[in-house]
Amino acid sequence: MTNSFLIPYGFISLGLASLFEMIDHTRTNWEYIDHSSLFNSLFYLFLAIGLTLFSIIGVKNKILIVFMIFLCISSGLSYLIISKSIALLLQVIISIFLIINFSLLFNDWIFILYPLFGIFLTTFFGVNLSITGDQTWHLFVGPSGTISIITFYIVFIRSKKILI
Repeated sequence: MTNSFLIPYGFISLGLASLFEMIDHTRTNWEYIDHSSLFNSLFYLFLAIGLTLFSIIGVKNKILIVFMIFLCISSGLSYLIISKSIALLLQVIISIFLIINFSLLFNDWIFILYPLFGIFLTTFFGVNLSITGDQTWHLFVGPSGTISIITFYIVFIRSKKILI
């Protein structure tokens, strides 16, 4: 498979994103605070990198790969320079491409868990957290995102023959 060497780097990037998010939370006593910080910026940057690496695994078109890398860099930079909303919008575009590419490449029904947990439920929990300020919603954001990442792993394991 084209670019399958990127898989470990995708997981490393997502792990680093999680690490930076945890560092940011230690600075806010593990309470969600809607703020901009270096560590939050690094969280969004490495999240974009991981999703981008996964999204270009089966891509052969170099122009599309360059475009996806441009979106990734733009997402990371826009968080600090413009706003978190723009960074999130660019990550939505990356995620849409990821969903389309994975669906075509792997054709595995279990991948439906990624958009369900990684996009819809995580967004639902995050929006409720932002609107209400009730920290209970914060307890659901991380596990929901984790389930979406585990979905990638399951799809890769189930598709061994494709990855060799």
